[in-house]
Amino acid sequence: MDKTVICATTAVADVGDGSSLAVGGFGLCGIPSELIVALRDAGRTGLRVVSNNCGVDDWGLGLLLAEGRIARMTSSYVGENKEFARQYLAGELEVELIPQGTLAERLRAGGCGIPAFYTPAGVGTQVAEGGLPWRYGPDGSVAVASPAKEVRVFGERLHVLEESITTDFALVHAARADRFGNLVFHASARNFNPLAAMAGRITIAQVEELVDVLDPDEVQLPGVFVDRVVAVSMVGKRIERRTVA
Repeated sequence: MDKTVICATTAVADVGDGSSLAVGGFGLCGIPSELIVALRDAGRTGLRVVSNNCGVDDWGLGLLLAEGRIARMTSSYVGENKEFARQYLAGELEVELIPQGTLAERLRAGGCGIPAFYTPAGVGTQVAEGGLPWRYGPDGSVAVASPAKEVRVFGERLHVLEESITTDFALVHAARADRFGNLVFHASARNFNPLAAMAGRITIAQVEELVDVLDPDEVQLPGVFVDRVVAVSMVGKRIERRTVA
């Protein structure tokens, strides 16, 4: 039952080229940065990543992106990464943009074994009707576009069918964990981390504090969703946008 591993390198050792990953975090908060660095150092490539955003140019998932290790991103917001925009517009990166709440629910549904669900978000737009550019060609034309989705009426309101998301692996960050994989998140770092953890077939958590046993009333994500826990000694706390009055 002890799910602890010795280091981040060992924790991600079986993530192969072309693997799909659900990665926690929102902006620069709650990013599993040590696991991402270990994955970069392992030389993995062709990764298909599901995450709210793709870090920034010099941190988080931006490190993998800068070295061309990511083949496809499924995200909600990508506006803080210039290299992301360059690769996408140059046809080097496939991108599926999803409304943020829909992305959260697709991950949660995947973790709960729900194959699909209906939501009003995106009805009347290209989210439902199709045609969103997923990949551009070298000449700027749309090489791959999103397909149209089923739309039905419930309670006199239109809803679009969205499929759940599951991935080969999930990488998440937590404030505390016990050896059984139960996790506690700090404040807003809770964001997408529990949802990503639920969606991964193999979930790896980097944690700031490791204890033998957590009080059950503390647990925010039960260890049934977590396969490996690695304690990290130094976690960077980046500020995404500094504002001075």
